[in-house]
Amino acid sequence: MTDKPILFSGPMVRALLDGRKTQTRRVLKPWPGYQAEWLSMETLHSAPTCYLADVDGHLGVQMQHPRAGTVYQGVDIDAMSPLTWVRLPYAIGDRLWVREAWRTSRHYDDLKPSEMGGEEPVQFIADGSVDAHAGRVDDLSGRARPGMFMPRWASRLTLIVTDVRVQRLQEISADDARAEGVQPVYDPASDTGDPAYMNYQKTGEAFAGLGAARLSFMTLWDSLNAPRGFDWYVNPWVAAYTFEIHRENIDQMTDTLQQMRTT
Repeated sequence: MTDKPILFSGPMVRALLDGRKTQTRRVLKPWPGYQAEWLSMETLHSAPTCYLADVDGHLGVQMQHPRAGTVYQGVDIDAMSPLTWVRLPYAIGDRLWVREAWRTSRHYDDLKPSEMGGEEPVQFIADGSVDAHAGRVDDLSGRARPGMFMPRWASRLTLIVTDVRVQRLQEISADDARAEGVQPVYDPASDTGDPAYMNYQKTGEAFAGLGAARLSFMTLWDSLNAPRGFDWYVNPWVAAYTFEIHRENIDQMTDTLQQMRTT
């Protein structure tokens, strides 16, 4: 079991708070650093097969390299080559503390999060709720801070990973799409005036067979990932994580568990 941060957008934080979101999908990536120099995202996502495997003692993905049996950038590509596997960031049992957009008092605007002591009040931008910690809450007009800079002590949500799968993005089922926190609101067969539908119609792509839940997920996915080059139609390899939601700070969970063990 490892404690790690995970970043979510405002709408997805609200879905977590509502209990609607119990899954998240993340695009597979090469390891940062040396491996990323000779395993490109294009190569990884053109692999014909990927499956879960032990990677040097860690949960990872074994891929069938599209250039297997050849020499690529001076490296013989075979079944044992490091070019054929990717380590995953999260595994079953990991505890993930959620990072989200936040602010505190304007009196702390000149401080970096690492310079704060943990007693500062925090307002969560996703829904406006406040955690006072040990500070005063009469002034929460500080500058908005991106979730990537939220410190561990300020997090209010903890996720425990219960399942990990690897699949192509378009393999998501309607039930899994709903577990991603989407709220299907229309059927494209009867509501062709929806802006998202009209946008995709311009591309000449068809929606037949997607269903409302998967179509809503596709729209959500593209809003977050299309700018990075991994829209629905790219159909990248993704890791699908299922988790339990705990509405408390990760360290508060640890303190509660220790108290239970000593009583």
